[in-house]
Parts: sequence; structure tokens; C-alpha cells
Amino acid sequence: MQRRSGSKHTKVDMANLNVNIGKLQLKNPVMTASGTFGYGLEFSDFFDISKLGGIIVKGTTIHHREGNFYPRMAETPSGMLNAVGLQNKGVDYFISDIYPQIINIDTNMIVNVSGSTIEDYVACAEKINDLEKIPAIELNISCPNVKQGGMAFGTNCRSAEDVVTAVRKVYHKTLIVKLSPNVTDITEIARSVEASGADSVSLINTLLGMAIDVEKRKPVLSTTTGGLSGPCVKPVALRMVWQTAKAVKIPVVGLGGISNWKDAIEFILAGATAIQIGTYNFIDPLVSIKIIDGINEYLDRQGIGSVNELVGGLIK
Repeated sequence: MQRRSGSKHTKVDMANLNVNIGKLQLKNPVMTASGTFGYGLEFSDFFDISKLGGIIVKGTTIHHREGNFYPRMAETPSGMLNAVGLQNKGVDYFISDIYPQIINIDTNMIVNVSGSTIEDYVACAEKINDLEKIPAIELNISCPNVKQGGMAFGTNCRSAEDVVTAVRKVYHKTLIVKLSPNVTDITEIARSVEASGADSVSLINTLLGMAIDVEKRKPVLSTTTGGLSGPCVKPVALRMVWQTAKAVKIPVVGLGGISNWKDAIEFILAGATAIQIGTYNFIDPLVSIKIIDGINEYLDRQGIGSVNELVGGLIK
């Protein structure tokens, strides 16, 4: 790697942004979060999506799901509430109609897997295991917007262990488990899924919140409560990533309120090997590529040769 001198720090021509999540290799630490980036194709008109470290496609279940009744989204100060409820056409539709369209995208295409029962999770993961061009799944045991399953598995150590253990038996590639912030101690859940075979944990999923229409004197969302995301959750997410990175040995993927490269660097310093961009994709469809450039410029300015040198800098 060529270096130039003449500033306070040794200047790097081009930093190494490669990171690893278990056996999964990412060209940079920036991924897009499930439910905020569709199947990636929707954003291909804005930039070359193959430049991303990974794309986590929308939540996929074994069967077709209609999701929750409308209204199911609401704007809040510095964020949003959603109660979409994992609307999707099921894993067989994904395999027959979506997979052929994304198979040649030159980045890690990762499927977010959810379910109402352990059997559902297993059946869905088993089908995706057979897809050659899908190198990893993100197991969603933390969704607060469904009446069955979802968050119920992620708020109890025993249930989290059970679902991860069952999926691990049939899924043989990189297994990332998405954790819920709606718990007393997220590190307990993280250690439980690590012991059950998770290769990585991602956090946080949305915080449980609500909004009320004072004129109608009714909840804004049809489900009363929903998942809160956006810049408003960042301090909570950052704290939980920092706690979890100290508690487990597997890589941590950080998300929650990231809207610029500085936010991303904060998460990396707190212990995240990689990060995900979520709600801000709705505000600026180019945000993820701007963050990749911002991270590189920061490393260059600081004279740091690899982003891996920053991971957990706050806790080393």
C-alpha cells in the first residue's frame, strides 16, 4: 500500500475497507438493512449497488404474508414508526421470481428470515440454504410488528437458543442473528445465540413505540404500537452495540439511526465490524454510497491503513 507523508498523520492513498463476518467477506463494512432497501433492484437507478458490502433483502417467511392493516407507518420526531408486519410473498416466490434477478449482483445478497414458529424458521432457512448465490441469512428473532413469533423469540434466552439451534442444524452458511432492543439485558441474548451457533449478531432492530392522533383520540397505527427507527434511536443502538461487542467473541453488525459516515465510524469504534443503513435510505437513496466514501476519506485523513484497525477502538 502506497503512503504519502507531509501531514500530522501518515496519509494513505486508499484504505483497505474489507471486513469479514465469520467466513463472509465484505468489500466494505456498509450494508443496507432489511425492509429499507427492497431487493436492492429498486435502488439500482440511483447508484451501482454492487459497491455495497452487502444488501439484506426484505423479510422473507415460509408462507405469503399480507402484513398488518393500514395505517402502518407514521412519522415521528427524528424518526418513524412502522408496523408493516413482514409483508412478503413467501420464500418460494423469492426463489422463483426474485433470486434470478439478483443472482448476478456483485455483492453479498443476504436474506432476512422470519417466522411464527421454529418450524417456519427452519423450513425457510433450509430452502435458502440451497441457493448458491446467497452466502448468508439474517435470522430475524426481533420484529416487534407481528402478533406471533418475531420478537417473542428474541426477548427470552431459552427461546432464542431454541430457534437458533434448530436453524443451525439445517443452515450451513453464515448465520447472522438480529437482536431485539426491547429486553432488559441484550448481552444475555447475544451470548445465548452465540452459544447456539450464530456466526454474528446484528443490532438493534426497532424499539417498540407508539403515536396517538389527539383529534381522533386513537392510535395512529392500526396495531397501536410499532417499531421506532431513525436518528432518534442511535444513542440507544450505539450503547447496545458497545455492550454486546464486549460480551461476545463473534462479529457484531451495528445498526440504528445511522445517517452519515460519522455515525458509521462511531458504531465501528463501539465494536461493530460492519454496519447497516436503514431508515435513512428513505430520506436519501444515495446515503450508503456517501457513507462508504466518507469512511474511506476519514481513514485516509487519519493515516489508517485498514478499517479493521478501528473496530472496537473504544473498548480495546
